[in-house]
Amino acid sequence: MQKPSDLKVEVIAVKGNCPVYREGDDFLIEEGFILRAEKHLCLHSLAVILPYYAALSRGISPVALGLAREGDAAYLQCPDPCEWTGGGTVVLRITASAYLSVSRL
Repeated sequence: MQKPSDLKVEVIAVKGNCPVYREGDDFLIEEGFILRAEKHLCLHSLAVILPYYAALSRGISPVALGLAREGDAAYLQCPDPCEWTGGGTVVLRITASAYLSVSRL
């Protein structure tokens, strides 16, 4: 069986006031199940990643999953409707380690 690729999850935009994330924050999902982060993680962000992380870590194209128009990165956003909650909606970019040239992986 193919070993899962590590995934890098980056916060690329924050609309409103997210109490957890700021633009540029990131964390890793290693070996398909290990979370590595230097800061706190938000459960809402993990909830939107959960349905897709296994496929993305095994090389399924983000385009095939409907998570991008083109390229090797997937895009998701948290479900917080910031206009009505006063919170923040966060946009995440997820990239498999096969497509990264990052020293942390």
